[in-house]
Amino acid sequence: MGSDRTNACTPVRPLVPKRAVSLARAVVAIAATRSVAHSHAFPIHSEPRVGWTIATPPSKVTIWFDGELEPAFSTITVYNSAKQQVDKGNSRVSGKDGSVLEVDLPVLAPGTYHVYWKVLAKDTHITEGDFSFVIASK
Repeated sequence: MGSDRTNACTPVRPLVPKRAVSLARAVVAIAATRSVAHSHAFPIHSEPRVGWTIATPPSKVTIWFDGELEPAFSTITVYNSAKQQVDKGNSRVSGKDGSVLEVDLPVLAPGTYHVYWKVLAKDTHITEGDFSFVIASK
């Protein structure tokens, strides 16, 4: 009697060598790391500056970012200490490279003001934050 090999398990050789799979994984990991490192738009400067006390009320609040912003989903608002919105409601992205977020202000009274911002980078990652500034009494 011969042996029936139809039910026997034989090892299957991979179609792709293990080294190629390891190399492909490494390339994907490096590409993902580079993508994450450059995937958010972060503020690099603001006017008025974060935490500053200024003598003259600003005509607008401007924040410069390190990447291009998506105008339809990037906003900035300014509130007084009574938590009332005081900006003119015309938040917008500007600048040659679309990396500046700003909103106009009426003439503000002395006091503390809080700025809230939320941006969508062109690569679809959201960042948000806030800061305060003070207008000094004369």
